Amino acid sequence: MSSVDLSPSPVQLRRHSWLTRIWKARPPLVIGLCLFWLALVVVLALCAEVLAPFGYAQQSLLMRLRPPAALGGPEGYFFGTDDLGRDVFSRVIYAMRTSILIAIMATVIGATVGTALGIVAAHFRGWVDDLIMVLVDFQASVPFLIVALAVLAFFGNNLVLLVMLIGLFGWDGYARIARGLVLSTNGQGYAFAIRTLGVHPAKVYIRHVLPNMLGVIMVQITLNFPEIILLETSLSFLGLGVQPPGTSLGLMLGEGRNYLTTAWWMGIPAGMVIFLTTLAISLVGDWLRDMLDPNLGSKTA
Repeated sequence: MSSVDLSPSPVQLRRHSWLTRIWKARPPLVIGLCLFWLALVVVLALCAEVLAPFGYAQQSLLMRLRPPAALGGPEGYFFGTDDLGRDVFSRVIYAMRTSILIAIMATVIGATVGTALGIVAAHFRGWVDDLIMVLVDFQASVPFLIVALAVLAFFGNNLVLLVMLIGLFGWDGYARIARGLVLSTNGQGYAFAIRTLGVHPAKVYIRHVLPNMLGVIMVQITLNFPEIILLETSLSFLGLGVQPPGTSLGLMLGEGRNYLTTAWWMGIPAGMVIFLTTLAISLVGDWLRDMLDPNLGSKTA
């Protein structure tokens, strides 16, 4: 009677290695909670008009500085009211949408500009590479918050200018990564073979080089995204970001700082949303980085 081979197949071994890598990179429960919170933030931001019980600018001076409903405040005001009688819960939902949209647009700008400049530097080399890398070093050495404060104070508060300015934050990181990846790819055989066939360099980068960079770029986005949220929050907190009657998490935090001892619910919810969102994105970004680390397989084997 022939014996049955119970050893795992190569597919099962690869699956086991992949699951082990996920488990050792970050506990699944932590990542699950982070993804759940981020999904909740996205849903609340997209459905603000439907889920918010009141308008973010709806005032009622008779209801000003009322505590949350759970602490004896009026029913329907889950987070209480602010100094103008506006519902804090509704304002938090709308503020989440504003801050997240600004952070997304700024991240796209920074990632696009940085990646494009990195590819250009690696393609042309020479003085073009030197010039771009000097700009990268200059960007990394300048305190960006001070520059942003000076620009906004000089040109005035403008939402478009705010998004463009925040979008320039962190582009140097994308440029360094893109340049290094393109230089590494250009030294591989398949890139050289494609060029010898007469394919235009732009098509080579778009169809072959850029798809291989997306994983690393996405990890960099998740690591840079919390910093952009904090930058927008800091500018709005200082009064140079989103302006009333609009709302953002940083603006709500700035408005509630004068009421921390008498009406703490004005600023604490916005601060908690900022903290939990940036923490969740950072943990997911670290997890993705560990998952895409080529040396992780040898560490977890």
